[in-house]
Amino acid sequence: MKQSEEYGWKISNFIANQNYNFDRKKIIDECGDYNLDDALKVISGWENYTPTPLLNLKKLSNNLNLKNIFYKDESKRFHLKSFKALGGAYAVEKVTQGNKNIIVATATAGNHGRSVAWGSKKLGLKCKIFISEYVSEARADEMRKLGAEIIRVSGNYEKSLEECINQSKSNGWEIIQDVAWENYEIVPKLTMAGYSIMINEITSQTDEYITHVFLQAGVGGMASGAIAGIAKYFKRIPKIIIVEPENADCVLRSIEKGSLKKINIKKESIMGGMSCGEVSLVPWKILKNAVNFCSSVPDNYVARTLAMLKNKYFCNQNIIGGECATPGIISLISLSEDKKKREQLELNENSNVLVMGCEGDADELLYNKLLKKGNDELGNI
Repeated sequence: MKQSEEYGWKISNFIANQNYNFDRKKIIDECGDYNLDDALKVISGWENYTPTPLLNLKKLSNNLNLKNIFYKDESKRFHLKSFKALGGAYAVEKVTQGNKNIIVATATAGNHGRSVAWGSKKLGLKCKIFISEYVSEARADEMRKLGAEIIRVSGNYEKSLEECINQSKSNGWEIIQDVAWENYEIVPKLTMAGYSIMINEITSQTDEYITHVFLQAGVGGMASGAIAGIAKYFKRIPKIIIVEPENADCVLRSIEKGSLKKINIKKESIMGGMSCGEVSLVPWKILKNAVNFCSSVPDNYVARTLAMLKNKYFCNQNIIGGECATPGIISLISLSEDKKKREQLELNENSNVLVMGCEGDADELLYNKLLKKGNDELGNI
């Protein structure tokens, strides 16, 4: 594909939020101002902490006629290759408070569990991790390497979470989950506070005001954590666009309805960490008013985008971006080439867009498989 050519990509769905009302104080209060301050203090004090790179996708911004496209490269987050390292490990530390007798448990699609396992190992704690039948053995092995016991559950992510809750109640284990439900909100707020650090880092990585932010959503934890960071650390509030897989667009459907709507996932997305059917309770309290637009994307551009990141199509360096790092770029390209939606979003030559490269090759086998597929597709264009 030549840089001058149009991509011709299409999103699956797109809506504007009719209930948009960005309230800084309310958002910060929802996450907890103390939590945001404490997360920054604690995590920045961890051994080997450094801000992850903020890359400029200059080739892509020139092609789409935008001023800048910034890519937050979370493949460099500690050695865990994902933004999730910021949330789970921090929550483990805060909840256990030095008590070595606590056994922690969580359900995960991969990256959150890896963070919980890493945090548990640092503190010398036992860790039980529940995964669905769709989580790869490669991801399970990465968590085992950190000392976690893996419990595989038949069914999807929601089934693994149910089993985690049931067994934890029976055995007295401490659940460290990034999903909130009734009477379980403290830990999800801690994980969200951890994620806000990405935004804090960006404020010292560029002098440009960010005008648009594309945020991936599964259950909504990263998106709401980033929005809390935007409310606390950004001087100007950008337009916020949520991106989800087309078969798991629970945030979009909930915002469209104006209340929580559960999705029955008929086909799991290749973007496994985002293949979630229900918005988490605490994130919903933030997302329902703070988001300007929602979009959903098909799986069929994922491999190609992953390969384009690696092969310097978007900037002059190769980027290791996993499957869940791609949808922000896919949505941005699709919306930028749709004249009506581009105008609706006010995307133009003065726009400074932020996309979240939320993971690297956290699942190396899947990454290499998708990279080969993407390279084959690019060869056929």
